[in-house]
Amino acid sequence: MSPANPDTLIGRLIDGRYQVRSLIARGGMATVYVATDLRLERRVAVKIMHDHLAADDAFRARFIREGKAAAKLAHPNLVNVYDQGEDEGLAYIVMEYVPGITLRDLLHDHHRLTVEQTIDIMDAVLAGLQVAHRQGIIHRDIKPENVLLADDGRIKLSDFGLARATTSNTVSGSVLLGTIAYLAPELVTQGTADVRSDIYSAGIMMYEMLVGEQPYRGDEPVNIAYRHANDNVPPPSEHQPGLPRELDDLVVWATEREPEDRPADAGAMLAALRQAERDIAESSSATVPPTARLTPVPVDPETQLLAETHEPSSDWDRLTTPTDPSSVEAALGGAAVTAPETDGAPLAAVRLEKINRQKRRSGIVAALVVLLLMALAGGIGWWQGYGPGSYLAAPDVVGQTQDEAASQIAAQGFVVGDVSVEHSLDVAEGVVMAMDPGADTRLAPDSAIALIVSGGPEILTVPSLAGKSREEAVAAIEEAGFVYSDEQEQEAVVFDSADADTVLYATDEAGEALPDQMAEQSVIRLVLSAGPVPEVAGQSQEEAVASLEAVGLNGVVADEQYSSDIPAGVVISQSNGEGPIRPGADIGLVVSLGPDLVEVPDVVGMDAEDAISALEGAGFSVSHSIPSVLLEDAVVSAQSPSGGDEIERGSTVSIQATYEF
Repeated sequence: MSPANPDTLIGRLIDGRYQVRSLIARGGMATVYVATDLRLERRVAVKIMHDHLAADDAFRARFIREGKAAAKLAHPNLVNVYDQGEDEGLAYIVMEYVPGITLRDLLHDHHRLTVEQTIDIMDAVLAGLQVAHRQGIIHRDIKPENVLLADDGRIKLSDFGLARATTSNTVSGSVLLGTIAYLAPELVTQGTADVRSDIYSAGIMMYEMLVGEQPYRGDEPVNIAYRHANDNVPPPSEHQPGLPRELDDLVVWATEREPEDRPADAGAMLAALRQAERDIAESSSATVPPTARLTPVPVDPETQLLAETHEPSSDWDRLTTPTDPSSVEAALGGAAVTAPETDGAPLAAVRLEKINRQKRRSGIVAALVVLLLMALAGGIGWWQGYGPGSYLAAPDVVGQTQDEAASQIAAQGFVVGDVSVEHSLDVAEGVVMAMDPGADTRLAPDSAIALIVSGGPEILTVPSLAGKSREEAVAAIEEAGFVYSDEQEQEAVVFDSADADTVLYATDEAGEALPDQMAEQSVIRLVLSAGPVPEVAGQSQEEAVASLEAVGLNGVVADEQYSSDIPAGVVISQSNGEGPIRPGADIGLVVSLGPDLVEVPDVVGMDAEDAISALEGAGFSVSHSIPSVLLEDAVVSAQSPSGGDEIERGSTVSIQATYEF
């Protein structure tokens, strides 16, 4: 598998330091992950270049340039870069992790923003961008996707992937970098850029925030590029009436087609934005609800000092048509700009003069654009007919069976490469879990696509558990690749002759006996011994009940019996019942009533035969020496024990007799 496949990078330790946790986003040049810096114990974002681009020296150089350019910059409104390197073919950049959404997400949800929100976001973006401009770095890709709105209210500019130093106008080569919707005219007509190209992109982004859409839209990028080169961006209020004139003027100023007619850098535009905000506040009597604004990011002292240095006068017309030429140069950050002769004319007259100059240049520009479009059309033809543009997007076959995936790959003009099988608890056997290259990757025809197919759960041998202690059994279960469940542990404890916490036997999750083999991560439950049931015979009833309660059993009196040998209130025997004895079970107790005492009848003076009947009827045995032939004539003269005594039932009573003839 390719090392840059998102599925295989989750959990990977990069450079022995960065533990990849989850995917954030996948872009055209790189994939961004959330990771943990194990050395500093903090969460970071790691951008990893796509492996099919890493082989291209130009792309790799641009990726490395991003890290070096951004690492030079430190500001609360810029995403910090911490580290950069390579690890086993992976080119990566480690950045500050900013949880939240992008400005593009906010525009998608709300369509357009309020004046206050637009000012807050532009203030933060320009405050960060001016730090880059002061260090001679052009961002070259200002757009809503690269403005991060953190959950805690911070606003940060990210992704200096197209950044370059501003040592003279930077030639971009034959490829126009940046997003076409925000591309400055000079990049279209000349292929060059400086810090004022960033200003143009920022102006387009500000227009989109206020209006809810970009000024130029079309199906073909060529049409959009043509309009950037030849049309003037209209004031936002033409599409959204009621917007402040100050913001109209700032957007128009920032999006002038000629770079020298724009603010000199981000610092100049930031100063103008803050002056416009003050002018709007002074001219408006309405109170802005607190919820209408975004939480502002504090500006560092250096940024604040620069903003104050660039701060214009309270009159916007004086900012654009100052009477002192030196003040223009100061307001625009030192740029050599010549102010038009207005003789006090209002801003509209100055704007008309600029438009006339632009129209005089339009013929030359149009010719250049035609030549550029012809070259671009030829390049597009080569790109789509023979170059990478002829590549097709790889189909998404994850989640399909192996046969279904193979059919779809073949139908798209590709071939199935290596097929490996990995066990999975979540994906059914025979279903594709991952592919390399990933879905939507543009590939040349007949390129091979490798698949990882699920083999289902791995079947493992169940360990022997009977006779082990609970701790030993749990360790054996987990080591064998299964899961121990104690959800019903209380119900799986029985009293037995084995020592307490000894495993008697184990079951599966349904309570059935364990087979010899089971799927990995299957649940195993243990039936443990609670130790033997206490023997309580010979204890008093109270002592017996207490002994049983001490181990979680209930002692209940099942019967009471007379006993000649066991005193009353003492347990004669116990009954544990049939089947497993679990905690809380009842143990039947047979309690002694002591000896069964009966009062001896008084039979002295009775005929011997009647006396014997009376004593036997009372439950006694009778002892006498009367001959049987004389029994009818015998009269009881004495007895032992005496009548009225209480003796145990079944005892022997002796009688003596006299004879009457």
